[in-house]
This record gives sequence, structure tokens and C-alpha cells, in this order.
Amino acid sequence: MNHDVPPRGGLQKAVIMTAALTKRFLTRCIAVVSTFATMVALIVWFTADPVSAEDASGSVGLSVVSALILGLVEGLTEYLPISSTGHLLVTEELLDLGGTPEADLALDTYAICIQAGAIAAVLVLYRSRVGQMADGIRGRDEEGRQLVIAILTAFVPTVIIALALQSVVRDALFGPGPIAAAWIIGGLAILAVPRLLRDRLKSGELSDLTIVHAAWIGVAQAIALWPGVSRSLVTIAAALAVGLSLRAAVEFSFLLGLITLGAATAYEALSNGSNLVDTFGLMTPAIGLMMAFLSAVVAVRWMVTWLEERSFAVFGWYRIAAGAGLIGLMAAGSV
Repeated sequence: MNHDVPPRGGLQKAVIMTAALTKRFLTRCIAVVSTFATMVALIVWFTADPVSAEDASGSVGLSVVSALILGLVEGLTEYLPISSTGHLLVTEELLDLGGTPEADLALDTYAICIQAGAIAAVLVLYRSRVGQMADGIRGRDEEGRQLVIAILTAFVPTVIIALALQSVVRDALFGPGPIAAAWIIGGLAILAVPRLLRDRLKSGELSDLTIVHAAWIGVAQAIALWPGVSRSLVTIAAALAVGLSLRAAVEFSFLLGLITLGAATAYEALSNGSNLVDTFGLMTPAIGLMMAFLSAVVAVRWMVTWLEERSFAVFGWYRIAAGAGLIGLMAAGSV
């Protein structure tokens, strides 16, 4: 008898133990990277120049500290169901950034273009699925082709609604009050419908997503034009509502974000990118973008791991606390 070959039961146990150890190792790595990124931001915060640096002409620029903080906020909040736009707008207020028309426009542009870091994170983490979609476009993978069609179908209604309501939304909802309201309402919604957001019994996969279902997800995504709502939250909830499993719903939300966020980033960069570079330079925004990439990798990995065993409730409570905190800041005149 060959004693060098473990019995089938022992081999299975070894595989399970290896998988568990690997998962534990990755979780610890994520925690270390997250802690390191936070420590870097705090160190720079206390040692670097003031956040609203002025050049010789007196125009307000963007310091490395501000870029790192905005990048950290963008990366951590883009794919979590807590709204990156709301957090970025509030962070800009707290840091007292801007001050001139050019700087304000550059900040608005940067808040959108910094999404490129978060987009890159999903491209890296879901590179196998993205490769399958690329093969689908080339006619080599039917499932990939169907997924591309579903994503494009979801993207179209969002664009139509966004073009129709963009100016109205910006004038009426881009402020601390509407953001606080959206945070609290979204938090209450998460806590009020736990069965929808925790149901792991649904077995729908991405290949089961129909054109009609994808279109409805796209309509839901347009709700996130309201800062504070969260594109991630509404698309995951909509995908669950049409029958996808939690894992498939989260993945579709991330993949839909590639084209949605990518289109917004490209449009803003082409429209106002030159003003961004003229006002803030090239290197400082790039540093923030890199921070957004690193922190988004951490956030996406953590969220996927968290939802494997736990519910969305933590995000609901966070949103309510954030909304209450923002109301407190407004009452104190800080924002």
C-alpha cells in the first residue's frame, strides 16, 4: 500500500483546511492594508501642508493631504451601499476646499474623475468576468455576450433619465440637507426590508438576467442621481428584487458600475479635464486616484466577505448615524 497518498477523506479535509486558512490570510491582509492606508492618511494629515493650499496668485489649490483624503473616501464608499457622492460632497465642505469658480469647478470634476481609481479596482478584482465579457463581444462566449447586453440595457435608461434630470437634481439635491435625508431614508429602508437584502435562498445567476429585468435595474440606478442614495444600494436591491442571488446581485452592481461610472468619468474629463489640470496640476490628483484604487480594492473585498455571512443591517445603521451626524454639523454651522 502506498502510504504517501492520503485517503480521499483526508485529502478533502486538507483542501477544506487550506481554503479556510487562505480565506483567513486574505482577510487579515485586507485589514492590514486598510489600517496602513488609514495610518498614511493620518500621518500626512498631521505633517503636510494645510488642506487648502494657495499658490502665488492666491487661487485655492488641492494639497496632497486633501487628495489622499478624497481618494480614501471615494474608494471606501463607491461600492459600499452608503453613497460616495454624498461622502465626497460633505468631505469637501469639512475640508473647506474650493473658494474660486475655477477651484469649485475643478473640485466637481475631480469628485467624478477620481472614480477612475474605483473602476480600476473592479477591473482588477473581476478581471476573469471582464475577460469573459470581452470574449462575448468578440463572439467567443455566449454567456459573456448576454452579460454585456444586460449591462448595456441597464445603462441606457440611467443615461436617459440622467440627461433629463441632471440640472434639476444638481440645483435641488446637491446640498447637506438632501444628503442627510437620503442617508437616513436609505438606512431605514435597509432595516425595514431585511428579507429582501438578506435572502440568500434566491438562486438566480447572471445568466438568468433578462432584458426586462436589466432595464428595471437601470431605472432604479437613476435614483442614485440624488446624492446620498447610493448607486450600489439601489442596483443591488433591484437585482435582488428581480430574482438574482445576493452574490450575483452584488457582482452585477459592480460590473454595471464599470460602464456607468466610466461613462461619467470620461464625459467629465473630456468636458472639464483641462480646467482640473490647470487648477490642481496633474500629480496631486493622480495621488488621490491611486488612493481611491487601493481603498476600493480593500472595500470591495471586505464587502463581499462580509455579506457571505452577515446582513446589510450594518450599512443601514451607519447611514442613519451619518445622516444624524450631518444634521448635527449643519446645526452647528460646520457645513
